[in-house]
Amino acid sequence: MDGGNTLNTPVVKVVNLKKVYGKKNEKMYMALKKIDFEMQQGEFVGIMGASGSGKTTLLNMLSTFDSPTSGSVKIAGDEVSSLKGDQLADFRAQKIGFIFQDFNLIESLTAAENIALPLSLQSVTANEIDKKVAEVAQILGISELLKNYPYELSGGQKQRVACARALVHDPAILFGDEPTGALDSKSARELLSLLTEINEKHRTSILMVTHDPFSASFCNRILFIKDGYISRQLLKDKKQTRGVFYQEILDILGTFEQ
Repeated sequence: MDGGNTLNTPVVKVVNLKKVYGKKNEKMYMALKKIDFEMQQGEFVGIMGASGSGKTTLLNMLSTFDSPTSGSVKIAGDEVSSLKGDQLADFRAQKIGFIFQDFNLIESLTAAENIALPLSLQSVTANEIDKKVAEVAQILGISELLKNYPYELSGGQKQRVACARALVHDPAILFGDEPTGALDSKSARELLSLLTEINEKHRTSILMVTHDPFSASFCNRILFIKDGYISRQLLKDKKQTRGVFYQEILDILGTFEQ
């Protein structure tokens, strides 16, 4: 799990990104006004903002689920807005991992088969798939669950399986869309601790959208979005405890509500 990125190339580079919804003859809504930021390999970045601020729209642009109206999005050096058809499908399969809030597991497949999906879509041998699935399952502490079906798993276990599926192909970046949103507080803390460990031990680049200050406190850097642009960012000092960082996040969110 090396993050799949070349040295000195930002894993994410966004320049003058804009997204407008609606047609010219209709009422148009500018969801993203002018977004510029970079993310280096090995960072754990959070995106926060109120409902309707543009954070989910930004995540959709970065993860290639939607395309920008204008501007540039580069992931691991590739301009994603220029990718079409098979090129785009291959890029997603090789470079991007994604954890959804509601797990998105296939109920008719075992945990192992769900985790193997990104590799099954590529030309990977069965032996190599088994090896990679076992490796990532051990990292996430779910080795004993590989033969189970999703309906036999708890919410926290399902999200670990979903996380393993997102990491099994060594993506350049792991995206999370409110990954703890459907979890109880204990399972949420366990998942966030695991993501932190994966980020620190394997230099896996993680970008997570969240509205939850506790989840955001596990990040190294937070981008705050307001009205379609990045209004400010917060960096975690290496000597800073998560509790202090959490309070700083709360203080900034408090100014947003005024």
